[in-house]
Amino acid sequence: MTDGHLFNNISLGGRGGTNPGQLKVHAGGILWKKQGGGKAVEVHKGDVLGVTWMKIPRTNQLGIRVKDGLYYKFIGFRDQDVTSLTNFFRNSFGIIPEEKQLSVSGQNWGEVDLNGNMLTFMVNSKQAFEVSLADVSQTQLQGRNDVILEFHVDDTTGANEKDSLMEISFHIPNSNTQFVGDENHPPAQVFQKKIMSMADVGPGAEDAVVTFEGIQILTPRGRYSVELHLSFLRLQGQANDFKIQYSSVVRLFLLPRSNQPHTFVVVSLDPPIRKGQTLYPHIVLQFETDYVVQSELTLSEELLNTKYKDKLDSTYKGFIHEVFTLILRGLSGAKVTKPGKFRSSQDGYAVKSSLKAEDGVLYPLEKSFFFLPKPPTLILHEEIDYVEFERHAAGGSNMHYFDLLIRLKTEQEHLFRNIQRNEYHNLFDFISMKKLKIMNLGGVQTAEGVAAVLQNEDDDAVDPHLERIKNEAGGDESDEEDEDFVADKDDGGSPTDDSDDEDSDASESGGEKERPAKKESKKEASSKASSSKKRSKDVDDGGSKKRKQKKKKDPNAPKRAMSGFMFFSKIERENLKKTNPGISFTEVGRVLGDRWKKMTVEEKEPFEAKAREDKKRWKDEVSGYKNPQPMNIDSGNESDSA
Repeated sequence: MTDGHLFNNISLGGRGGTNPGQLKVHAGGILWKKQGGGKAVEVHKGDVLGVTWMKIPRTNQLGIRVKDGLYYKFIGFRDQDVTSLTNFFRNSFGIIPEEKQLSVSGQNWGEVDLNGNMLTFMVNSKQAFEVSLADVSQTQLQGRNDVILEFHVDDTTGANEKDSLMEISFHIPNSNTQFVGDENHPPAQVFQKKIMSMADVGPGAEDAVVTFEGIQILTPRGRYSVELHLSFLRLQGQANDFKIQYSSVVRLFLLPRSNQPHTFVVVSLDPPIRKGQTLYPHIVLQFETDYVVQSELTLSEELLNTKYKDKLDSTYKGFIHEVFTLILRGLSGAKVTKPGKFRSSQDGYAVKSSLKAEDGVLYPLEKSFFFLPKPPTLILHEEIDYVEFERHAAGGSNMHYFDLLIRLKTEQEHLFRNIQRNEYHNLFDFISMKKLKIMNLGGVQTAEGVAAVLQNEDDDAVDPHLERIKNEAGGDESDEEDEDFVADKDDGGSPTDDSDDEDSDASESGGEKERPAKKESKKEASSKASSSKKRSKDVDDGGSKKRKQKKKKDPNAPKRAMSGFMFFSKIERENLKKTNPGISFTEVGRVLGDRWKKMTVEEKEPFEAKAREDKKRWKDEVSGYKNPQPMNIDSGNESDSA
């Protein structure tokens, strides 16, 4: 590349382990992105102070030192990469990379090099190890010659490792010439004070820039005092104390709650904090929306006019969630995401739903979906394979709610249940605008294509569930339900409970579970219905008869392609019935679905191969079919609706 170099499988090293990703070194600077999304490191060319190379076991390590004292280690370069990048740094950055050697002698007697916020231990002019002083929580002087550095336990730096660095002890003899002291201040004490001045420890560093007392945090749950320091934030609770480096903060989310007196502020982390064996990649703070605060920052005029110029003010007054977000953004440099164009039927920014039996709200954002508060689930649009609007899990007779399935490219699925039917149009239009694929009746198509199919009443492929949602969303009943939904401001309310009530009502009036009684209930209801409703039902009945006649006229219509799961089920269903006599149809589907999810990509491949062949067969047959399906429409109008 003439404008830069791109490398895959480059890991970002640190005390919390290594994260693989992609590194791009270009004329403007350095950009590293974690594999699968999440953490990203971007360094401008003008902020680079030094570049180092080190040969480590089986590969090479690139070190980048930047102006704010941070030091990044990128691992995974070949020998030929070292040569090409050295020339690129020399020509484009005007920096000659320095070569360092790694000490493998195992000796523990050497010298200490303090540079920026890094402590490097040197043995015979070779590097034995290095640690970031930003991770130091406390220093202790034992006797006259020993200095102990303690590191934080429950912070982001140890989240990805089973074993974490907790303590290092240094012995500094009185004969040391690097940290010269006197009778009252031996070299060990001079060394300790030097560490305290460079790390975030000591009386001066313990003074927070600003503190927010008694903040309710939903994950990890509890009330904490949130202290914002110069290089880290601290959550101090009765049972837990977390210290989080700003370098671990990926993004901030400011998400108001519609018709609720609270606002979410989410701090996304990579790596996450750890509490016991549980990892928390998102800190979900809940603020009272109308609570006004006035905060003065404990910052010197020099820092406000230099490092934090145009980033922070000396005082803030406003709503607590806005003040907190502004200050944290100024200190950490993290970007803030707010709701975009999506609006719910209540003119809010989210729709009420549930995930994994937990009630919450789903925020459709410009580049992601975010479910809150528990479990906080962030789904980037670029990670999505397709979405699918499904019938409510409680049964087809319950049309007051529907479910939204989001399947990722990694084959992981998230099912958001109990979404009110009047939110269908809002979600469908939003997903269509974002050009996300929508699964309809087993076929993956663009959102515009599915919308065209749904609008054509003569198509066999029309999903009656979606049609009924579209029709009923505009009815009078939905307005009454909206009012009930607005009035229900209790966080403990569950849409699942509402759906149970609707199930009982539907069974009395004749739902899908009681098909023989369905015709009678329709006749009884027709005597009470208005004339306009009678006409609409007649049209529906006529439409269904027309579709049946169409099937008789076209017996040679192409058979739809089967998915890999369908091929798998076709083979395994009979085996399952033989080994489990008397098993119900529903249970068979559940067991087969669980087995399919647990299968590896290699195990699924034979079935996926059959699905690809069947899909090719279907496309060939459709292309030769004399009676084109309504979904094969001219896409000229699709761009207008997008």
